[in-house]
Amino acid sequence: MLRTTTQRFSWQRLNAVMFKEFIQAARDKATFGMMIGIPIIQLLLFGFAINSNPKHLPTAIVSADNSNFTRSFLHSMNNTDYFQFIPGDQSEASAHEMLRTDQAKFVISIPANFSRDLVRNQHPTILVEADATDPSATGYAMAAISNITNSALRYDLVGPLAHLQATAPPYQVAIHSLYNPLLITQYNIVPGLLGVVLTMTLVIITALAITREWETGTIEMLLSTPVHPLEVMLGKIIPYIIIGYVQVCVILLMGKFLFHVPMLGSILLLLLACLPFIAANLAVGLTFSTIAKNQLQAVQGALFFFLPSLLLSGFMFPFQGMPVWAQYIGNCLPLTHFLIIVRGILLKDNGWLQIWPQIWPILLFTFFALIVCLKRYRSKLD
Repeated sequence: MLRTTTQRFSWQRLNAVMFKEFIQAARDKATFGMMIGIPIIQLLLFGFAINSNPKHLPTAIVSADNSNFTRSFLHSMNNTDYFQFIPGDQSEASAHEMLRTDQAKFVISIPANFSRDLVRNQHPTILVEADATDPSATGYAMAAISNITNSALRYDLVGPLAHLQATAPPYQVAIHSLYNPLLITQYNIVPGLLGVVLTMTLVIITALAITREWETGTIEMLLSTPVHPLEVMLGKIIPYIIIGYVQVCVILLMGKFLFHVPMLGSILLLLLACLPFIAANLAVGLTFSTIAKNQLQAVQGALFFFLPSLLLSGFMFPFQGMPVWAQYIGNCLPLTHFLIIVRGILLKDNGWLQIWPQIWPILLFTFFALIVCLKRYRSKLD
């Protein structure tokens, strides 16, 4: 006999169903861990690692004048905490190479005879060149330079030189924003989206690959064939490499014709550099698919990887503004290095020599991810 639906509401039955759901959630340890772990990670990242006002930005000094005036100006810049001077004497060529390869965010050039021209009230110029590919990373620092111009030499211009403080400063600071002189945000965001979209889509898609095989039972067919685990992994990865390149082409075309992002470097080099990054994300996705017991856990694992990549790579927030421990974590993520690569090629016309220091960490990450994936796949077959 069928039960009628006109029974009275029962708090006892409600509590029983709720208790059953809590027990079921507690038994699924991976899902329960994600439910607790992801909010904790978000709290730690947003609370400690995220800083939209970065300080201690690496700064290269090219000085042809070693005087008290020069030292006072640099000391005033250092006191703002926005600048961290790179040790050693830098030539103009080496300093600009640091700017191109993201080793420095600023280059300060002090001309010869700066002190002589200053004392003669000839208004010498100090040139400050900033890497403006990420306007949010250098904006506050550039504002700080303007603020210290009037006060940097107040203790030096005394006695016979006091008249130089009477009106405007006896020197000028010219700030040049390189690679993005108009400080257009899209020039920074659109190239970065290339890496973010690839990370989000490829990791999630491949995380479902083998997990779907287990849930649908088609893994039985693979087990009955003489297919090597490496062949299975490559067979899962290669089709998505093609899909990844389709995404790359779509984003580049939209960036060029819709957002008018300058593409100064070699597009062929960029496409070549995309290959290890795509492979790294696919390897991560496959690793999660071998760890997860169902598709829900696979997606949760992919999100567990995507969240730190998004927040600690320098896409949403300046990388230099993060504490040291967060930068160490960020440097372990492929997206951090890929953002430097794609922005360097498109906005700075970087070549192979400039991007290689960012390529090899991605290759190393891919290698270890594939090793873990293969080991997990073998153990899952057993």
